[in-house]
Amino acid sequence: MRGFALALRLALRDLRGGLGGFQIFLACIALGVAAIVGVGSVSRSLSDGLARESGRILGGDVSFALIHRELNEAERQFLEERGTLSTVAALRVMARKPEGTAALVEIKAVPPTYPSVGEAVVAPAMPLQEALSARNGLPGFVAEAALAARLDLKIGDRILIGDGTFEYRAELKSEPDKLASGVGFGPRVILSVEALRSTGLIQPGSLVRWINRLTLRPDSAGQPVDEAKVSETVAQARKALPDAGWEIRTRSNVSPQFDKNLERFTQFLTLVGLTALVVGGVGVANAVRGFVDRKRNDLATLKSVGATGGFVFLTSLLEVMLVALIGVAIGLGVGAAIPYGVAAAFGALIPLPFEPSVYPRELATGALYGLLVGLVFSLAPLGRAHDISVSALFRDQIAPGSTFPRRRYLAMLTVAAFGLCGTILLLATDRKLSAVYLAGTLALFLTLRLVAFAIMDLARRAPHARGAELRLAIANIHRPGALTPAVVMSLGLGLALLVTLTLIDGNVRNQISQTLPGKTPSFFFMDIRSSEATAFDAFLRDHAPEAKLDRVPMMRGRVVRLNGLRPEEIKAKEEAAWVLEGDRGISYAQSLPEGSELVAGDWWPADYRGPALVSMEAVAADGLGLKLGDEITLNVLGRNLSAKIANLRKVNWRSLGINFVFVFSPNTFAGAPHTELATATYPPGGDPAREVMLLKEVSNAFPAVTSVRVKDALDAVAEITAQLAVAIRGASGVALLASVLVLGGALAAGRRTRTYDAVILKTLGATRRQLLKAILYEYGLLGAATAIFGVLAGSLAAWGIVTRVMRIEGFVWLWSSAITAAVIALVVTVGLGLAGTWRILGQKPAPYLRDL
Repeated sequence: MRGFALALRLALRDLRGGLGGFQIFLACIALGVAAIVGVGSVSRSLSDGLARESGRILGGDVSFALIHRELNEAERQFLEERGTLSTVAALRVMARKPEGTAALVEIKAVPPTYPSVGEAVVAPAMPLQEALSARNGLPGFVAEAALAARLDLKIGDRILIGDGTFEYRAELKSEPDKLASGVGFGPRVILSVEALRSTGLIQPGSLVRWINRLTLRPDSAGQPVDEAKVSETVAQARKALPDAGWEIRTRSNVSPQFDKNLERFTQFLTLVGLTALVVGGVGVANAVRGFVDRKRNDLATLKSVGATGGFVFLTSLLEVMLVALIGVAIGLGVGAAIPYGVAAAFGALIPLPFEPSVYPRELATGALYGLLVGLVFSLAPLGRAHDISVSALFRDQIAPGSTFPRRRYLAMLTVAAFGLCGTILLLATDRKLSAVYLAGTLALFLTLRLVAFAIMDLARRAPHARGAELRLAIANIHRPGALTPAVVMSLGLGLALLVTLTLIDGNVRNQISQTLPGKTPSFFFMDIRSSEATAFDAFLRDHAPEAKLDRVPMMRGRVVRLNGLRPEEIKAKEEAAWVLEGDRGISYAQSLPEGSELVAGDWWPADYRGPALVSMEAVAADGLGLKLGDEITLNVLGRNLSAKIANLRKVNWRSLGINFVFVFSPNTFAGAPHTELATATYPPGGDPAREVMLLKEVSNAFPAVTSVRVKDALDAVAEITAQLAVAIRGASGVALLASVLVLGGALAAGRRTRTYDAVILKTLGATRRQLLKAILYEYGLLGAATAIFGVLAGSLAAWGIVTRVMRIEGFVWLWSSAITAAVIALVVTVGLGLAGTWRILGQKPAPYLRDL
């Protein structure tokens, strides 16, 4: 302990002289810690805000959602016995101006008691029910500003919805339960349930979602119900009405999909932040190597007065970790402030409850990561300090000592590295993803080291160049103590990450925006009444004779059993879990649907009349552990319907044509009410103006039919993707900044050696122009070689993520983006190399020659 105290005192005394030489070290640690803490804190601000406002967002304590139908008498009585019931209807329809302009809207029809929790804000300010009430025989509606922009609406204007006429009363500014309603493809329109019934849109089989919100009665003491009471009510509902087929959500599970997406997105951004920290670790190693180099005389002096190698190592380690603590503290401060900055800059734009706070768990996580990375990347260069000999005071520039640390320090490094990996896995929400990340990071580090050795070996074996400057540059690449490993590591990591994210973003955007002319539908038409199907076909043939028409029956159903197991009892694979979430579109067909390929089993005969059969999409079946002959049960129109899996299909979802996960044999739904789904596909080179005109014509002729232009839907998805991409690019920018810092640190770490080189060469007659040219050649060669590797490694990583993880077919090699990134990396490398050596070229020889 006395030795430890003395080492600590010496470390603190040495730090009194300032943190010169540790700037890159501090920046790398602080940057990574700030990214990790900031991402975690923003995520917690969102999730905690959601939890605090869950009752307001859900509109009650529990919601029971049904598709196609309203509550029957038994279900209504069960719910009303337990609390206050409020029913909201949601559907997607076309809103039309009398002169024919139409737009897709998301209708929310509300009862007089809406909202039971929270407040709906409209402008001009008035009570919502006043805005929705009938005036002069016309019911009112409120809508988001986007609808007024699309239809050029002013307060008092009228629109047509179905068979009804409505008056625009106010702009909808906010609704308390917007998140629970999910993401829509059109502006929100709120009107009364009574007014919706007058539109003629509520028909048997119509795609209307009835959301029944239950606010439980307080206990006898007047206290609000707790989570135990909510869970008890849900259990009673499932037991008393097992065949209801409703989707149940509670205030603790307002938006399962949002929670899952937030968790995944946070995990991804945390890994990007951790990448910044790990990339910064290379800068830490360079900075510590430079520290040992600067302190060589001091450490040799300590050993000359009796200090052991272990004591020298301990003193150096304590000093470095104290600096790491300072970097961690800076990172924690910046990271903790990020949620407040987000709230100040974007609080009004975030459609979620966002209340920033300081989160001790996120701070502790960031601090732990920062200290572990600092320790892991410091041990190897500090281990070399053990063997600095006293002779270094006199002749180290002539005979450098060993550069490989002793076994004890390698053992310490191994333990610290396993500790870092274990921490990443322990704190991860998705351990599989984290394990893949760790394996990929380790493989990249090893590969970059091999690339550096390969570059040095090629330089060593290269034939002698004619020019002295080029010959000197090639020699600098492979000589002892060359900067090649450090430059390749820092530049390769940053460039590989940049190329990976660029290609992933480009492929996702390409997947969303790319359509197959002549194959991808131009329009989807939903809610076509069976009685109007023939007339609708004739209308389209008359108004769009060049378009290919397809029409199939469509219903919605919810999976309630798979081989007798409830959905929550099934461990589904990631790519198939969505099938069990909410209700799914289903259909029936006599023959194999277009865009499908039979991969197992046989299709049923056209005149099949036996027990119900179902065809299932092959990837979904595999993800749910299903095979031929297994039984699935769906709730359709309030009835549980079971069927055996007769065959499996491979579906080409990319074509965006009509297809379903579940396709039943026709006899399954004989006589059941349903609507039809149709598509119209224009040949290549279609006229956009003609498509818009068809939208108006269909809306006027068939008011109940919902028309979705595929291009508009893709644009809406692309907008959401672009918003996510901004966050990803921001987090990735931190990692790229860390790479630049590391590169600068690598150049700074070799400054002492480069200074001596320049002095000797100038003494021998070299001019500044010749030295500058040699440096330009050296960093140009290093940057070009590393850029080639970075482009290839990043492209390969992007291909794996896009095709294997995201399961997007048709990976596109966006060479222009990758080559642009490589050129930028090359310019940065040469620029930093020149900037870092410019002062060196101006040093006077005399002061350095005296020390040799």
